Amino acid sequence: MRRALLLLSFALLAACGKKPEPVVQPAPEAPRSAGPALRVLATSDLKDIEPLAAQIRQATGVDVQFRFGGTMESTQEVLGGDSGDKPRPDVAWFANAKYLLSDAAGQGKVKLQEKIMLSPMAVGVSKSDAARNGWDKPDAKLTWADITRAAKAGKLQYALSNPATSNQGFMALLGVVAAAGGKGEALSAADVDRGAIADFLKGYKIVGDNSTYLAEQFIKQQGTRANAFINYESWLLSLNASGKLREPLHLIYPFEGVTTADYPFMLLNDARRADYLKVVEYLKGDAAQLWLARQTLRRPMRAEVAAQVADILPARGFQVELPFSPDRQLADGLIDAYLNEFRKPIASTFVLDTSGSMQGKRREQLVEAIHYLAGADASLTGRVAKLTSRERLWFLPFSDRVREPIAFEIPAGSKVAKGVRPQTDTDAKLAELKRVRDAADELQMTGGTALYDAVLAGLQNMLEERKRNPDYQYSVVAFTDGKSNTGRRLEDFRRAYEQLPEDVRGIPVFMVLFGEADAGDLKALVEITGGKVFDARKTPLYAVFKDIRAYQ
Repeated sequence: MRRALLLLSFALLAACGKKPEPVVQPAPEAPRSAGPALRVLATSDLKDIEPLAAQIRQATGVDVQFRFGGTMESTQEVLGGDSGDKPRPDVAWFANAKYLLSDAAGQGKVKLQEKIMLSPMAVGVSKSDAARNGWDKPDAKLTWADITRAAKAGKLQYALSNPATSNQGFMALLGVVAAAGGKGEALSAADVDRGAIADFLKGYKIVGDNSTYLAEQFIKQQGTRANAFINYESWLLSLNASGKLREPLHLIYPFEGVTTADYPFMLLNDARRADYLKVVEYLKGDAAQLWLARQTLRRPMRAEVAAQVADILPARGFQVELPFSPDRQLADGLIDAYLNEFRKPIASTFVLDTSGSMQGKRREQLVEAIHYLAGADASLTGRVAKLTSRERLWFLPFSDRVREPIAFEIPAGSKVAKGVRPQTDTDAKLAELKRVRDAADELQMTGGTALYDAVLAGLQNMLEERKRNPDYQYSVVAFTDGKSNTGRRLEDFRRAYEQLPEDVRGIPVFMVLFGEADAGDLKALVEITGGKVFDARKTPLYAVFKDIRAYQ
């Protein structure tokens, strides 16, 4: 049961890509509804629909208030009913609700649902690579099996959202095993072809949870490290339209089937049913459907409306919908196998600010965050963020000087001969997780802040480790609560970074902004190193640390 709730999130998570900026014509202000706003909890991939709020109010008189959140947190909020200090949502809007609504707990939360628009999964391949391999021919009917073979042969090197935390990543992996098993809805955990998973993941080169981040990395590395992007059609079309790619992507729809996001608008608060029905009627009407298609490149629900935007959406014949197996053990086991057996294992250095300003409550928050990663958090988000089997980790404490790294290695789990199944932690794994928690408890806070010296040392540590163990996914996670006030400055760091071997370009630095840390400095640092800044000033530190795990 360790992952029983985790899989409720997979079919709800979607691409977080940035679509073309919508253009909304000003409309006369409509009187707001007499009641409170209809609160809509939407995942961040839907942020491009925010301008619709004004149009909905004008057409229906209902004041819609969107709140956008991380995919895992939003899913957990719907299932648990816990909004923290935020008002509880009346409506949820996600990419796909198949798995949620196949579970009694999810069915109990969702009172009504209406599908609003469509976007199928696709494999976007750089145009020159598609032509070189004959994948762009009109009669080409590539399957997930073909894609798996191409990944194994090194012909397909792709970016994909983390299968453990995103709908599109999970569905791509499910497509591979469904094709290999050949059983569709009857596929069970015991039927999974372990070799197909391993072969497909040989092409997995750019990892992340947020599609905007993945796009930034793909744009930088298209033609060198990766030549393909697996995501929803709408998002790939938007990336093509951005003009930022070295060359356009040719979209491939695996012949034996894909999963399609249908963006259900789901009523959670039955007391708001009347307003919900008004909004649904508007969203399914011609005006909203055409706006959504033209501005977000998602497909209308009705064929007659789709015909009006045929000039901006690819012409496709009938698209087979990939069967969704109801076997919970399959889903649980597949994700568990991805995290702990098949993906390239994680190796990371956690650069931890232990300066004097971290004493007291801030120290408590840092220790709590590390405890959560080391198995103390049994929540939906905590389970996916937990340190995994085969993982290697270093703590690198720093204040006015960089301390010696503290090394940990999470043991491999028990071997599975056939299929997939959820695994329980071995005694050896539990012991190493406890050692991580104990090391966090022993952190001492004193001195100044030599941030740039510490990040450079973390990168050097990862470079040396990668020479000895190249088959790991390396990264640096750096945390600070203040401005660097001793040691190297930013420009000194830049010069030192430029002297590092070229291999360093593949090691991202994830920065955590906390306390009085300077946001500009941290953003400048990740512009040099690659990576992302996570803001923990208004979000619990443990939640930010868990978010980072999806990018490793």
